[in-house]
Amino acid sequence: MIYFKALTLKNGQPEKFGGFLLESGKPALAPSKNDTDDFSRIMELQEPARQEAKGKGNHRIVQAFNYFLERIDVNDVDVMTLKRNIQLVCIEVDEGEDEQQIFDTINSRGVRLTTAELLKNYFFSRETVEDYQKCWESVFEVEDDLDYWSQEIVTGRIRRSLIDLFFDSFLQIKAQQKNYGVSTEDKKSFGRVDWLFTSYKEFIEKYYGGEDRKLDLVRELKPYADVFKRTFDPGCVQRAVPRDSSIGRLNVVIFGLKNSTLIPYVLYIAKNVKDPAVRDEMYGAMESYVMRRVVCRSTTKNYNRFFSSLILGNVLDPDVLCDEFASQEDSTTQMPTDEEVKSAFTGETRYINLQTRGILYLIESKERLANSSTVLLGFDGYSLEHLMPKKWRNNWGRLATEEGGCNRDATLLTLGNLAIITQALNASIRDAGWVTKKAGKNGAPGLEGCAAGLTTMDGVLSAAAWDEEKIHERAKRLADMAVRVWPK
Repeated sequence: MIYFKALTLKNGQPEKFGGFLLESGKPALAPSKNDTDDFSRIMELQEPARQEAKGKGNHRIVQAFNYFLERIDVNDVDVMTLKRNIQLVCIEVDEGEDEQQIFDTINSRGVRLTTAELLKNYFFSRETVEDYQKCWESVFEVEDDLDYWSQEIVTGRIRRSLIDLFFDSFLQIKAQQKNYGVSTEDKKSFGRVDWLFTSYKEFIEKYYGGEDRKLDLVRELKPYADVFKRTFDPGCVQRAVPRDSSIGRLNVVIFGLKNSTLIPYVLYIAKNVKDPAVRDEMYGAMESYVMRRVVCRSTTKNYNRFFSSLILGNVLDPDVLCDEFASQEDSTTQMPTDEEVKSAFTGETRYINLQTRGILYLIESKERLANSSTVLLGFDGYSLEHLMPKKWRNNWGRLATEEGGCNRDATLLTLGNLAIITQALNASIRDAGWVTKKAGKNGAPGLEGCAAGLTTMDGVLSAAAWDEEKIHERAKRLADMAVRVWPK
């Protein structure tokens, strides 16, 4: 309809759009509530004028209309020819047939709907409009909250909206509650991202009392959704994090360092631990656990199972949580020792850029002086820089032996040689000699302009030379900071 509206306006034949209107003059199709204003405004247009988005929301209807208006060539398109060749499928549902099952089947092919959209159509019908308004619309479709729930983050290899992450987390919490008796096999199945909608239906049918009780589950959503929205903030990477243990720091671990598997257990804590100080203590313990493992390049493959077990065990006390971390013996979940953390700082890293930035940023935010004159930026405000460049042979002189060169190549990959800076250096400065790299040249800043005042750079900018010995010294200083910032 949007395409034909743009076409008939652009070719000066708005009367030909009448075929899409009912006898009442209203459009034959109705959009969702959140798109009603945009849709109505476009349907009432009498001139081919580009539309501006108004209010909040994604305004996909406005974007689509403007797209068609700009790209349609009226000389190549005939309205009546298009109408004759477009085929529509009409499905008549007889009494006793399950229209929801038909809807699900159609939408499981072709265009992918979000889990939230599928669940909304599964939970509600014309007969349950009041429940929809009270339990869904007022939670997920309030205009001021639309942008929040529609935010997308990358989890693994796919992009997921926050509303889908919420429904995933809510189901993981329910599945771990002992009173439902969910089997181990089904718990594993319910953790499949691509089966989330089906998992909800199976959970309700097998463990929650069947279809007749699905609205009872819906009524449990609102308090969890309110807590979720207060707790999780992907935008945390744009703002400076606090020094003390808090959800603000843990959000950087979750969203900045891509650890979304923590979300269900963090939501469980946020919902059930009422004392803010106790919550912050637990968030601090989680930061220590995860970041020590990041430093030691430990695997994350069992995080989902491990953190789900904490929900199952109803772990809502900081001391109990720390005991759980300390008791892990398997390499996939154990807490690294101080010695292992310190060793990782002096060993060749092979971290991804994101992990190294996270390590240095969270150390910086905790260790810096409270009255520092240097403003701390958000996580995304920093780039990663090798102090001694990988291409050191170009401007740092040759070493006497090939073995010395190989040792240097390995040393420059350690954390002692890596730094966060406020902007990426110009390529000519990045690989320049130490004096130029610090001072910059031709108006382009060097390290002194991009890293001065950072605690993690103490002693670096004052060094007359930068070599393997200096790198090892800095690695040890950073390691000492790390075990303070992330205690066992």
